[in-house]
Amino acid sequence: MAEIIQKDGTWTFDGETLRLTPGRDKNVGLLRRTLGELAVPLEALAGISLEQGKRSGRLRLRLRDGADPLLHATGGRLTEPHDPYQLIVESDRYGVAEYFTEEVRTALLLEQIPSGPVTAYLLPGPPLPLSVSAGDGTVSFDGERVRLEWNWKTEDAKAAAGPRTLAAADLEGVDWQPAAGLENGHLRFLVRHAPTKVPAKYDPNAVELWGFKKDPLMALVAAAVQARLPHPSAPAAAPALEAPPAPESGRPAPPGPAEDDHDALLRRLRELGELHRSGILTDEEFTLAKQAILKRM
Repeated sequence: MAEIIQKDGTWTFDGETLRLTPGRDKNVGLLRRTLGELAVPLEALAGISLEQGKRSGRLRLRLRDGADPLLHATGGRLTEPHDPYQLIVESDRYGVAEYFTEEVRTALLLEQIPSGPVTAYLLPGPPLPLSVSAGDGTVSFDGERVRLEWNWKTEDAKAAAGPRTLAAADLEGVDWQPAAGLENGHLRFLVRHAPTKVPAKYDPNAVELWGFKKDPLMALVAAAVQARLPHPSAPAAAPALEAPPAPESGRPAPPGPAEDDHDALLRRLRELGELHRSGILTDEEFTLAKQAILKRM
């Protein structure tokens, strides 16, 4: 097992999983401390790097696109002290860091882990239930429902309707924008069939995050909700296909345009093979139908 212990945190690797534990140093950001230990499966990694400086260096993990709902929800906008995939390394521990880096790289090579994107989350997201107060409201999430409650600073037009509850099944996305400088950010829940361009200040499905107070924990809510939504890169479910009407001879008609889905075409090939083996289709009919399917594939 490879391990590196620093004030910034401790990283360990057992050949299958990297465990990232935040340290107690004052430079460790609030989000990292709240998130706690992360268990990152090797399959989620695209690479690892070590940057060396005169006084200190930095270990960085690069995850495969779509592997972590936190990275997807934050879109690379997490600032340095809150990024759980960085570790500050003191210069006298560069040798240990190099060994750790080589161990992870060797495992990626031996296991032939691809570096490309994934179609399902490989990390579970922040633990639940979760409740965060920031800006003009409080957001709670239990895995099935999002509840928004307003404080005395909320705009009257938004607070007039009272607390709001949104079912996770009714959401199609979540939009987290951190505050930058004095410019406010927001956490907005995108409700299916209810698009809006209203500023977060007036949107009852959004919390406004103020620029003068840097509070990153709303990113955890965004990640927790994102982890329970369909993965953005997952293949769309194919619609149910109806069997084409049989001609008067009783033999199945050639596959139609509705069967262009790859999996459906493979099923159709198997069905044609069974019909041919049972004698329902002649050799010529089987060959023609098979060629038509192969062209669509």
